[in-house]
Amino acid sequence: MASKDRVAVVAGLRTPFAKAGTGLRSLRTVDLATTVVKELIARAEIAPREITLCVYGQVVPTLDWLNIAREVVLGSGLPKDVDAFSVSRACATSIQAMTDGAQAIEAKHHDVVIAGGADSMSDVPVGIGRRLRDALLAAQKGKTVGAKMAAFSHLTPKDLVPPTPGFSREPTTGELMGEAAEKMAKENGITRAEQDAIAHRSHVNAARAWADGTYAPEVMHVFARPGSEVVAEDNVVRKESTLEAYAKLPPVFDRNHGTITAGNSSPLTDGASALLLMRESKAKAMGYAPLGYLRSWAYAAVDPGWQLLMAPVFAWPKALERASLPMSAIDLFDVHEAFAAQVASNLKALASKKFATERMGRSEPVGEIDPEKLNVNGGSIALGHPFAATGGRMVLSTLRELKKRQKQFGLISICAAGGLGAVAIVEAT
Repeated sequence: MASKDRVAVVAGLRTPFAKAGTGLRSLRTVDLATTVVKELIARAEIAPREITLCVYGQVVPTLDWLNIAREVVLGSGLPKDVDAFSVSRACATSIQAMTDGAQAIEAKHHDVVIAGGADSMSDVPVGIGRRLRDALLAAQKGKTVGAKMAAFSHLTPKDLVPPTPGFSREPTTGELMGEAAEKMAKENGITRAEQDAIAHRSHVNAARAWADGTYAPEVMHVFARPGSEVVAEDNVVRKESTLEAYAKLPPVFDRNHGTITAGNSSPLTDGASALLLMRESKAKAMGYAPLGYLRSWAYAAVDPGWQLLMAPVFAWPKALERASLPMSAIDLFDVHEAFAAQVASNLKALASKKFATERMGRSEPVGEIDPEKLNVNGGSIALGHPFAATGGRMVLSTLRELKKRQKQFGLISICAAGGLGAVAIVEAT
């Protein structure tokens, strides 16, 4: 990180984020990925041969390709000899892609890197149960029509129902992420009113950012298929958000005593993002004015059975120390909103001396966050959350907002399944 030749974020772009089953439903994850990378290359006006590495990721697995980064290279017009590898860190996937790309630049293995992530929740692969699988395999081996038909004779209607994907629950706890967030709300004393206020503010800020043109340069238009209407904006944002509307929504995960609703949670979403990274000297030699620089990053993990979405709190002090910055130096904070309960829990832990001493081995808390510096253009509750794309969205938006406000440092924080967390600190030019 102390290298004088810094890692520059030269440009970035994302697709609109669309609620699953809506405007982007006809596009697969790889289609979203190649679409945004192709457009980013065109807008950056960079010769494809200058790019020598693509680091890309997805969270929801597929049977159709093994290395989405390589498919992005082959599908977006990049030279076929461009190196590529895929990453997955659940909701922090595009942060992982960015930092892996940055390390490749710092190691002087590459000068120009594409990094990002995409997910389509409209295109989740549907599995089959073991009994049906075994029957299909047996039928495949049958020599006659009778033998093939006999393979299915023992099946019941229940065997034909697709099972719920195993990745929808934490393998070690069996909990849905929403159930884990509900537990966090109870353990940390986070009220329904607090959660609804966070969600309302997210939508208000996002609606204002779309209305005043903040997001337009960051988001490309997408024609999902020939002849279809263009998808130009995030379609989750509530342009007429009111606290009264959130209060009417029923709890989802604990219907009798819960506080987490569809309104104070991020929705299932389709979308993609991409960043163009360069060595600082290379960017200057090519005449680019970077959006900013990657100052530091840190990852952390916690026991998923404790508080699943608390890991970012442990990454904050590491990232700040690696950046040689105090908390007070951060001008903008972008905290991923998986659930409003998780946001409130993270902020409460960061400001708590008790949490610092008992859980982090620190004599003082990490610090409080000024609400006026937090998620100023909305967050994942309002904008949507295509798992692998969110980190890229946050980096791009934070750097552009820092530049707009003539401020210097921004901090991006993301929780992720498996009890993981990521924090990145960026510096605007």
